[in-house]
Amino acid sequence: MSPGASPAELRAWIARHLDPLEDRLPASGVVMGDQGLEPLPSDPTIELTPAAVLVGLIEREAGFSVLLTRRSDTLRRHTGQVAFPGGRLDPGETAWQAALREAQEEVGLHPDFVELAGLSTPYRTGTGYLVTPVVGFIAEGFTLEPNPDEVAHVFETPFGFLMDPSNYEEHERELPTGDKRRFYAMTHEDQYIWGATAGMLRALYDRLYGAALA
Repeated sequence: MSPGASPAELRAWIARHLDPLEDRLPASGVVMGDQGLEPLPSDPTIELTPAAVLVGLIEREAGFSVLLTRRSDTLRRHTGQVAFPGGRLDPGETAWQAALREAQEEVGLHPDFVELAGLSTPYRTGTGYLVTPVVGFIAEGFTLEPNPDEVAHVFETPFGFLMDPSNYEEHERELPTGDKRRFYAMTHEDQYIWGATAGMLRALYDRLYGAALA
């Protein structure tokens, strides 16, 4: 994509490299996951809880930014971590319906301000979720009202920073089992973005910039 492309051209270019809004996994059956930095084949024998997140892109004067949250310190899982708005699917929901609902419940973003673009690479977490990242463009004029039970802080991070591979670090931690886990991480200002959120962002980068693209 040309550096001089207009926001409309960039939106169209991003959308072309996403999966369509269909209630299924990509035909390849490949997902990213917490277990490592390499793509993992899906395993039909393991029952995972379907979930979705909204990767919300906001057009700003300096370029697109990404809507992110820091989770509340009172939550039982992923306490205080940086995350996209999102959560598990309710019965009968599609991934994009769940992503929009969760974004409204967590940060007060009304769905009318979101133009859905498509689906990025599913991500399998070590806690048993299969997360579908739903990419959407957030129009100007929106207001946010974070739910303090779930969200401690809402902020934006430049899309260009998140799509720059030089900003990604490969970290390693030892689990209680003795196994080692490798994961992506990056820091922007005072926000440490790692684990599933960084993994989904890296997967989006791979879709957009990781191969020769039109």
